[in-house]
Amino acid sequence: MVVQPDHEIVAEGLGRAFGRRSVVADLSFSVARGGFLALFGPNGAGKTTTLRLLATLLRPTAGSVVVAGHDARREPDEVRRTVGFISHEPLLYRDLTARENLRFYADMYGVADPAGRVDELLERVELAHRGGDAVATLSKGMRQRLSIARALLHRPRVLLLDEPDAGLDTRAVELLDGLLAEIRREHTFVLSTHDLRRGLEHADQVLILDEGRAVYHASGALRPDDVLAVYRERVREGALV
Repeated sequence: MVVQPDHEIVAEGLGRAFGRRSVVADLSFSVARGGFLALFGPNGAGKTTTLRLLATLLRPTAGSVVVAGHDARREPDEVRRTVGFISHEPLLYRDLTARENLRFYADMYGVADPAGRVDELLERVELAHRGGDAVATLSKGMRQRLSIARALLHRPRVLLLDEPDAGLDTRAVELLDGLLAEIRREHTFVLSTHDLRRGLEHADQVLILDEGRAVYHASGALRPDDVLAVYRERVREGALV
């Protein structure tokens, strides 16, 4: 695979099967450094699987993917150091405190001044007052806010967001929107969402999946009405809002 210097993510013929069931098949796309790709599709379309392949949480059964210059098959550890993953599953240790969770991940990624970075992010997600409390005692919205801090700890080049606002309280949604606007130019993004407005707010590229395959791929100026019309035409079921 030839990867252009300005390409932060390159997937070619990417596929993932579980037994005989193909979940993602023959998926090819690239995202330039600083780009923002929005993934749309109904439940079961393969959006989450695609993100987990990019994050090396799953191994592809076909094709290849390169993230920040590292091959996900051969260099998964290097890929993980460049990626932050935010999903509707917080990926936190419930018995540890909020601060202990962040400190654990900071140490794992070799973050400079881990204590200072942890305190900084707890402030940014408005959880400094709950830093000493076990994650199990936090509300779902607070856990999601903490997961945002976890994903940003090591200042990743690539941020993968899998329906990040699912289950968030209003304040957490506001914080997430504010953080995305603040750090938009610092990262390359791939966002999976059912929310057309949210997906197109920052996106310069759209990929619509259905039954694990790309049914539409476009970049440049993206008009919501046009994307919605294509979605209704090419996707069998499910809806954008």
